[in-house]
Amino acid sequence: MSEESPRESAALAALTGAPVGLLGGLIGLGGAEFRLPLLRALFAYPVRRAVALNLAVSLVTLIASLAIRLRFSSAGAIAGMAPVLGAMVAGSVSGAWIGPSLAHRISAASLERTILWLLVAIGLLLIADAFLPHRAAGLADTLALRLPVALALGLGIGLVSSLLGVAGGELIIPSLVFGFGADIVLAGTCAVLVSLPTVMVGIGRYAARGAYLGRDLAVLVAPMGAGSVAGALLGGLLVPYLPTSALKLVLGAILIVSAIRIFRHTRS
Repeated sequence: MSEESPRESAALAALTGAPVGLLGGLIGLGGAEFRLPLLRALFAYPVRRAVALNLAVSLVTLIASLAIRLRFSSAGAIAGMAPVLGAMVAGSVSGAWIGPSLAHRISAASLERTILWLLVAIGLLLIADAFLPHRAAGLADTLALRLPVALALGLGIGLVSSLLGVAGGELIIPSLVFGFGADIVLAGTCAVLVSLPTVMVGIGRYAARGAYLGRDLAVLVAPMGAGSVAGALLGGLLVPYLPTSALKLVLGAILIVSAIRIFRHTRS
């Protein structure tokens, strides 16, 4: 596929956004990790622009997710996580600031190689998550220990977010569950709160580098975002009727295979 001729189609964007959102809704994520290979292979966007556009669509899905999730998490429980979330946001925003500069300093081939390994790692994380409990003791409840760990985790999450164009929920949720003892529902809500400023900083940094064109909002971001939100809502409704753990196993394997096929091919 040509690097210079992306296939821009609002209808195609909406049609592909819906199943990706459905998959994300079924496993409790935004689906951006599955969307990036499609932007690269199906829509033929150059890798840096694909990452930037993926980040913009992630913002649309995050806003919709926050409006839904705040209804299911108490303000008191979120407030109890405030110090950890503040440190994680500080780290993730810093990572999101650095990521776009890093992406533009390395060659397209090196960036695609980095993306390949990050997607494979996320696929393995999804597979591992199918076997892990959804509640853990977490670190000792002392801020002197928790805040530096949250800051360091946030920095890594922000880097991954800005290099893949993802919201980072696949990393934030297990970090909050296993590192800080949050239950899975609260962790999902907190993940959105951490992701929003992270994604907005990443978008701002990519915009400053001219990653977005005038037609992007109309032909890709808005329709794909709308399709993703609709799919995610349907996925959320189907969760009680489908084996989520088995889905994570299958989707993790699909993500690994698709990442290897697409990004190994484009590098060659």
